[in-house]
Formats: sequence, C-alpha cells, structure tokens
Amino acid sequence: MSSEFVSVDWAGRPVRIEHRWIAPTLRQAQGERGSEAPLVVFLHEGLGSLAMWKDFPQRLCDAANLRGLVYSRPGYGRSTPRAADEAWDLDFMHRQAHEVLPALFAALDIRDKPWLFGHSDGGSIALLYAAKFSAQTAGAIVLAPHILVEDLSVQSIAKARTAYQQTDLRQRLAKYHDDPDSAFWGWNDIWLHPPFKQWSIEREIAAIDGPLLAMQGMDDEYGTLEQIHGIARRVPHTELLELPDCGHSPHKDQAARVIGATTSFIQRHSNGDKTP
Repeated sequence: MSSEFVSVDWAGRPVRIEHRWIAPTLRQAQGERGSEAPLVVFLHEGLGSLAMWKDFPQRLCDAANLRGLVYSRPGYGRSTPRAADEAWDLDFMHRQAHEVLPALFAALDIRDKPWLFGHSDGGSIALLYAAKFSAQTAGAIVLAPHILVEDLSVQSIAKARTAYQQTDLRQRLAKYHDDPDSAFWGWNDIWLHPPFKQWSIEREIAAIDGPLLAMQGMDDEYGTLEQIHGIARRVPHTELLELPDCGHSPHKDQAARVIGATTSFIQRHSNGDKTP
C-alpha cells in the first residue's frame, strides 16, 4: 500500500508529511469504512519512519478492531528532510508534540479523540501531547519512552554514531529514509549534545489524566526500567508492563504480548472500565 502526503505549515514553512491510513482487514474485506472504530496514531522512534513499522500497525489494528494512522515525522521517511544547516534544539520533542502533531491532525481533519501509540522518542512525544492536550486524547500506549536522559542512553547512542560512520548502517537506513543523514544526525547530534543530558519531561507528564499504558523491555539497551517507573510515580493511574527477553523494541521482540496488552487496554477503557 502506497503512502499519501499532506502539507502542513510548521514554523512558517510548508512541510510535507508522509502518512498512511489503516483499516482492520475484516472491514476492508466487507467493504465497510468502519468509521466508528477508535483511531490509533503511531509515533515512531528516533531513527524510525512509517515504513520501519512494517506490518505491526496492521496487525494491531486487526486484533483490536482499530483504525490507524501511521506517519513519518519531518526529517524522516519520505517526509520533508531536515535542512543541512538545521540543528534540532533541546525542545525538539516538545515541538513535535505541541506543533507538528496538532498541525497534522488539522490538515487531515481528524475530529475524534485518538489513541496514541508511541515508541522511544515517539513515546515521549505521545506523553507530551497527552499532557498538553488531554481533552483531545483518548489515551496513550508508550513503549520504551524517555522521560529523562540516562547514562545508558547516551552510551548506546554514541555507539550508534560509530556504527553509522564505520558500518553499513547508513545504507540500511537509506531503505527507509529519503535522506538518511537528515534522520540520523538530527537525532544523534541532539542526544549527544552535552546540555541535553539535563533534558527531562518528568514534571510535565504529571498533567496526564487519561488512560496510560507504559511498556518496556527488561533488556532495553537505551534505557532502564526507571523510565516507566518514573512515569508511574508521576501519573499514579499508569498501567505498567515489564517484558522479559525484550530489548528497546517491544513491538518487534514481544509483538504478541504488546498486541494483546494494547488490545485489552484500549477495549477496556473504550468501554468505560477504569479497572487496571
């Protein structure tokens, strides 16, 4: 299935955003639009894109009877690349949550309250959006999110820089990004920028009052379980899922468990049951 594109105004300049709509397979086969099904928006990781989700969004939408929206953030995938002289600042995830995502929703005329499904940086963006726009959010599911910068994260991101410079990582990323340098250096430079070590969204996420499920692999090479435990301390109604035999990408390493937990969570809260 091919991607679609929509233009949004971001900081006074037009930006093209690659996106794709997903419908549950059963409804497609029956020729139904399924417009009453809840909408889930997928927010990718720091080196991710629409295509890098592969078939996971379709599998989740089929299992939970959801409509889906998958998109590539500016700088990633087939969306407008980051300009060569454009350096992201410490607030780059805030800007994605507070500026780009609302602009995308407006451009696509999304009027219902979406569920947010975010991985890694995308999980942090989902948390920031849910905190600021709680009335416009059905709830959030976050996988391996970052709420603060840990030494482990910086060490692994530094290793990624070496891999990009010395291995075929750039060529592999080029399959998923029109401009792999835009995707990689935008992410890598800011995470390894010394002032970013003080970055934290711990105080902001306390404003989240909607349903929240946070999952993390127990073998995550980019963060410790303190990330989701810290979320639960600040948002006490958070439901946690710690996944054994799982690294930084639970939707790849433990796809069945992630799909099952997400399906149950969304169905339960969509039916008005607030019991964990």
